Amino acid sequence: MASWFDYTINGLIIGNIYALLAVGLALIFGVSRLINFAHGSVYVVGAYAGFLAVTHLGTPLPLTIVIVVAVGALLGLGIERFGLRPLQGQPHIAPLLATIGLSFVLDQLVQLAFSPDPRALPSELLDRRFQLGSGTIGALDLVIAFIGLTSAGLLFYFLRFTRLGWAVRATAQDRDAAQQMGVDVNAVNRAVFAIASGLGAVSGLLVGMYYNYIDPAMSFQATLKGVVAQVVGGVGNVPGAIAGGVLLGLVESYGIALFGTSYRNLFAFILLVAILVLRPNGLFAGKRQAPPEPMTGTFIAPSKPFNVPAPVLVAVAIALALLPLVLPNPYVLQILTNSWLYALLGLSLTLVAGTVGLVSLGHAALLAIGGYASALLSIDLGMPVTLSILLAGVITAALGTILVFPSFRLRGHYLSIATLAIGEIVGLVILNWESLTRGPIGISGIPSLSLFGFELESNQSVYWFTLGVVVILAALQLRLLSSHLGRVLRAVRDDDVAARSYGIRLDRYKALAFTVGGFAAGVSGGITAHIYSYINHETFNSQLSILALTIVILGGMGNVTGAIVGSVLLVGLPEVFRVAAEYRVLIYGLVLLLLVRFRPQGLMGTI
Repeated sequence: MASWFDYTINGLIIGNIYALLAVGLALIFGVSRLINFAHGSVYVVGAYAGFLAVTHLGTPLPLTIVIVVAVGALLGLGIERFGLRPLQGQPHIAPLLATIGLSFVLDQLVQLAFSPDPRALPSELLDRRFQLGSGTIGALDLVIAFIGLTSAGLLFYFLRFTRLGWAVRATAQDRDAAQQMGVDVNAVNRAVFAIASGLGAVSGLLVGMYYNYIDPAMSFQATLKGVVAQVVGGVGNVPGAIAGGVLLGLVESYGIALFGTSYRNLFAFILLVAILVLRPNGLFAGKRQAPPEPMTGTFIAPSKPFNVPAPVLVAVAIALALLPLVLPNPYVLQILTNSWLYALLGLSLTLVAGTVGLVSLGHAALLAIGGYASALLSIDLGMPVTLSILLAGVITAALGTILVFPSFRLRGHYLSIATLAIGEIVGLVILNWESLTRGPIGISGIPSLSLFGFELESNQSVYWFTLGVVVILAALQLRLLSSHLGRVLRAVRDDDVAARSYGIRLDRYKALAFTVGGFAAGVSGGITAHIYSYINHETFNSQLSILALTIVILGGMGNVTGAIVGSVLLVGLPEVFRVAAEYRVLIYGLVLLLLVRFRPQGLMGTI
C-alpha cells in the first residue's frame, strides 16, 4: 500500500511539471495555432540557468525561480520576434518546422556551452521527507505542488480578470476579429510567449531538482511530454492541459509500478496516438469546440522546379560510378556512401511529405524496422544478405503502413504529432521486446554486405552497391511520379476535399504512397545494419527524422533529384569540413530555419 501511495504522489508531482509544460504549449497554440517544438529547449535553458544560479551564485530557491522565469521569458520573446513573426501569414506547418530548427540550434548551443555530459542540480529540499499516512511525501514534492497550483491560480486570474488576459482570450477565439477590434495581436503574442516560456523554464528547473540531474539532450522528451499532455486535454485548452498533465503523470507512474521504468514513455505515446485517433479534440474539450485543423496539402506551394534533362542525369550517374576509379580515397567514399543511404531516406520522405502531403516526423522508425528486420533475417534464419535487405524493405512497407494507417484521417499538426509518436513507440518496442530484438544490448555480428554470394568488403564495392540502389529506386520513383498515379497523389496533396469529390479514395492512395516510401526507407535501414554490423534502439533516433525532413526541404519537396542533392549537401559537407563536425546539429537547425524563411521551395524547386 505504501508503495502505491508513493507512486501516486510521484505521478501527481510529475504531472504538475507536465502541466506547466502543457499550459505553455496550450497558450501558444491558442493565439498562434502553433505546436511549439522549441518549448523543450526553453525547458533545458531554464534547467541550466537554475544550475548556474544555484552552483555559481548560491541563490536561494525563491530567487532562483525568479531568475529562471526571467531567462525563460526573455528567450520566449526572442523566439517569437526573430524566429516566428517573420513567418506570419504562411501555412501553420511552416512555423512548426521553424520551431524544430530553433530547438536544434538552442540544444546545440547549450551543449557547446556546458558540454554534453549530464550534471547534478542540487537542492537542499531533496532529503527532507514527511510521514503521511502509510507513505511519505518530500519537501520538494510540496514545493512543486505549490508552484503548480499557484501558477494555475495566477494564470486563471490573468486570463479572466486582466485586460491583457481578455485580449489573449479574444485572440485565441478569433485572431482576425480581435485585430479588427483594435487588439495588438503582436503584443498578445509577445505576452503569451513570455508567459509560456517562463513556465517551461521553471518546469526544467523543477525536474532537474527532482531527479538531481540535467542533460542538454532532455529537451526532446520534454517537448513530447508537453505535447502529449496538451493533446490529451485538448489542444489549446488551458484547463485541459493541466488535467492532461496530471493524467499523464499518473499513467506513467502506475505504468512504472506495473511494468518497470523502460515502459514509462511507451504508455505516454500509446495514450497520445489513441487520443489523436479516437478523440483528436482531447478528453476535456467542449462539445462545441472546432474540429481539428482543416489544413490540406503541404506547407509549400508547388513552384517551377529546376528540371534536369534525362541525358544529364545518366551522365552524372556514370560519373559517380567512375569516381572510385579516379578518387579512391576511403574517407571520401565513406562520406558519399552515407550520403546515398540518407538519399534513400530522403526519397522515401519526399514521396510521402512532398507528393502526398503527409509530413512525417517519425520516419526514422522505418529505418529501424528495416535494419532490425534484415539483421534478424540474416542471423536467425540464415538468409542471404541481398534477400534479407529486399524482404526488410517489404516488411517495412507493410508494417509501417499498418502502423500509420489510423492517422491518415488526421491533418496538419495532428498528423505530424501522430507520426512522431508512432516513431517513438517503434523505438520503445524495440528496446523492450528483448526476446526478438535483444533489447538494450542490440544486435551484433550482423553479416557484412554481399551480392549474390560475393562479399562486398572494400569501400569501393560498398559505394557502388549503395549508389546502384539509389539510382534504381530514384528511377522507379521518377517513373511513378510521371504516371497517372503520380498525378493522383499530387491531387490528394493539393486538395483532399476536391480529390474525394472526384471519387478518389484518400486512404488507399496515402497508404500506397507510404508503402512505396516505406520500402525505400526499409532498404536503407537494412543496408545500414549490414554496413555497421551492430545496431541497437538508439541507432535510428528521432534526429534522423528531422534530418530527413531537412534534406527534402533543402532539395525541394516532392523532387526526386532534390532529395539526392540535399542528402549530399547536408550529410556530406559537414564531414568534408571536419572543423564543422562538432556543429553538425547546429548546422542542421540553421539550414532548416533559413530554408523555411527564405527558400521554402528548396534548391531544386517543389513539384
